[in-house]
Amino acid sequence: MKPNSPHIHWTIALVPFAVLVALQVAVIRTFGSDAIEGASQAALLFAAGVAVTIAMVGYKVSWKTIDSAIGDNIRTIGPAVLILFLIGAISGSWMLSGVVPTMIYYGMQILTPSLFLFLTCIICALVSLVTGSSWTTVATVGVALIGIGTAHGFSVGWTAGAIISGAYFGDKISPLSDTTVLASSVGEVPLFKHIRYMLITTVPSFTITLIIFLVASLMHNATDAAQSASFAEGMQNSFVINPWLLLVPLFTGVLIALRLPAAVVLFLSALLAGIVMLIAQPDIVAQVGDGNSFRGLMVTYYSGTSIDTGNEALTKLIQTRGMTGMLSTVFLIFCASAFGGALTGGGMMQSLTAALAHGISGRRSLVASTVGTGLFANMATGDQYLSIVLTGNIFKKLYKDKGFEGRLLSRSTEDSATVTSVLVPWNTCGMTQSMVLQVSTLTYLPYCFFNLISPLMSIAVAIVGYKIFRHELETGS
Repeated sequence: MKPNSPHIHWTIALVPFAVLVALQVAVIRTFGSDAIEGASQAALLFAAGVAVTIAMVGYKVSWKTIDSAIGDNIRTIGPAVLILFLIGAISGSWMLSGVVPTMIYYGMQILTPSLFLFLTCIICALVSLVTGSSWTTVATVGVALIGIGTAHGFSVGWTAGAIISGAYFGDKISPLSDTTVLASSVGEVPLFKHIRYMLITTVPSFTITLIIFLVASLMHNATDAAQSASFAEGMQNSFVINPWLLLVPLFTGVLIALRLPAAVVLFLSALLAGIVMLIAQPDIVAQVGDGNSFRGLMVTYYSGTSIDTGNEALTKLIQTRGMTGMLSTVFLIFCASAFGGALTGGGMMQSLTAALAHGISGRRSLVASTVGTGLFANMATGDQYLSIVLTGNIFKKLYKDKGFEGRLLSRSTEDSATVTSVLVPWNTCGMTQSMVLQVSTLTYLPYCFFNLISPLMSIAVAIVGYKIFRHELETGS
């Protein structure tokens, strides 16, 4: 806000948020998990219109100022949009090339009843890490594991907690995850630098989680894992399963270790997976392309695919979204950026930041406030994408003014907004996972140890002050 602009009281600045919350409640109740397909975006634009009206009519802020702020916000998301489309391409190519099925297949071979919860958490973490999607992991492997857990005599709450903990760990640190890309973009931090910094809080949280599930598994009397073997056999019959397919994720890991830009890593990985798909899964490629292999390859990259395997769980597993599957997320990001730009251009974001700054004296209160805001945003807006964008936009300037790195903001945002979304019954994540697993949110909530520990770990690390620096130059990847 310019020095000569009228001061907007923070209570007035909250009005657009209140409108957004009211609209999101109505949207979630009406559309459920389909809200992200357009209704949430419309709610954001309407709330942005309220912010613009208040600023222009009540405080005489010019449209040119607001339009410029919206344009600046939208320009910053360009790299994130490119990465999201590449994620769509890689998710399809990794799946139909047999890379992901191979990883799942070998992961299930090590599943033993006495270590069920422990291994369930690890398997879901690996699948989510390589796919970049907690939703896909829960809806595919998670559904199978719920049945296996029931056969072993585990309560659905414990099994669902292990599935969700692993899925959100993998999603949180995967370079293929749209929430990870979004959080790093909002914090203006290179993707892999953001991921490396998150490991400081994420690895201890996941380690504690695994210890809890290990103890719980060892204390439980389990039966055989026939369902797991059946699921693995079904994958083997549908795909060419071979260890050499694991060279694709290994190649990707090498590129990441070389610290190449995320877009380059994803492009090269998707390209290699496409080549592998043509060699290892020619029948699947031909089926997707109606007999034309080149068409099958391109369809895998840009469009959603579904192959009927005769096994419902397996059919869900190999469904892919492609680039077009990312459009609703991109749509949401654009609308959220417009909302944030309207608040910034209208002077409201600055008023809220100033009000928050009065109660923040250092890194402890700053991180705690960020974590609390991320959780509140998940409850208020009912969507993790909105929560990430809003939390990041509210605190971005404050972190800079206090002299803290952008990666501290992006990590604190992920430690709260990303992982707690599934714990809120009316959040799109909570509603979706509950519906897919057939387990109520409040039933699995006490057992989602990773999701519960992560926000607390973020605050604990801030209290200790481990590797929290000021004004480090944000360069490199």
